[in-house]
Amino acid sequence: MGIWIFPPWWTPYLYGVLFVLALGLGFLRQQPKRRMPLSWPGWVMIVGFVAFGLYAGNEAVLSWTGQFPAAATAVDLTFPLRGDNFLIVNGGSNIRINAHLKTLDESVPRFRAYRGQSYGTDIIQVNRWGLRSPGIVPKHPAEYLIYGAPVFAPCAGQVVQAIDGFPDMTIPEIDLINRAGNHVILRCGAYEVILVHFRPQSLLVQSGMAVAVGDAIAEVGNSGASGEPHLHIHAQRSGSLAMPLSGDPLPVRFNGRFLTRSDRVTTPPFRD
Repeated sequence: MGIWIFPPWWTPYLYGVLFVLALGLGFLRQQPKRRMPLSWPGWVMIVGFVAFGLYAGNEAVLSWTGQFPAAATAVDLTFPLRGDNFLIVNGGSNIRINAHLKTLDESVPRFRAYRGQSYGTDIIQVNRWGLRSPGIVPKHPAEYLIYGAPVFAPCAGQVVQAIDGFPDMTIPEIDLINRAGNHVILRCGAYEVILVHFRPQSLLVQSGMAVAVGDAIAEVGNSGASGEPHLHIHAQRSGSLAMPLSGDPLPVRFNGRFLTRSDRVTTPPFRD
């Protein structure tokens, strides 16, 4: 349930502009008066460019297909954060845009305990320039924009488990033993919703409590196996007592949207 350095949202657009400029400059340059003979290095370059284009096109198509839920039906939740410029860094139904899907690999025994997070969504917050912090990788969690943001119940249900007391990790250290860190498990009808990596001593709920949509439950932190402050949320069927995050994973729609990597979300405050 970790995270990594994520480039600003405008990075692909910058690459696109630079590519168009490069094409334009190439056409404007005067063409050579004589035709250069094509040698074997030239053929190697042509074949390489064609192969790379086919590979990139295939990856682009597969990434695009990840924008749709793998299941016919998905769990409908309310987005758990309120504010501007939330950015999805993991989300979707293809491993190219959602690293959590690797936990579906049955050949890796350690993934079984975290199988429920396979369609998980990781959320950070960025400023108007697409930056999530003042520096590249600040060590202190409080330097990240999303740190301390209130987290609200995305569904009405009952708190199955509320764990607090784990410290925030200094970036880029992670807790490989208590991977979920401070977290809450909500049972909402036929499924469970798990929210993890909360700030220590920020939980406002306890096991057994009933919550309504929009109830404050905790604050975003950096506890557990979290590379930097973010909110991880996923839905699953009930797991076992020994492995509570091992239930069958369920895709999620937030406010009617199936969120995937690079999606941006702005939400108004809840009305009293």
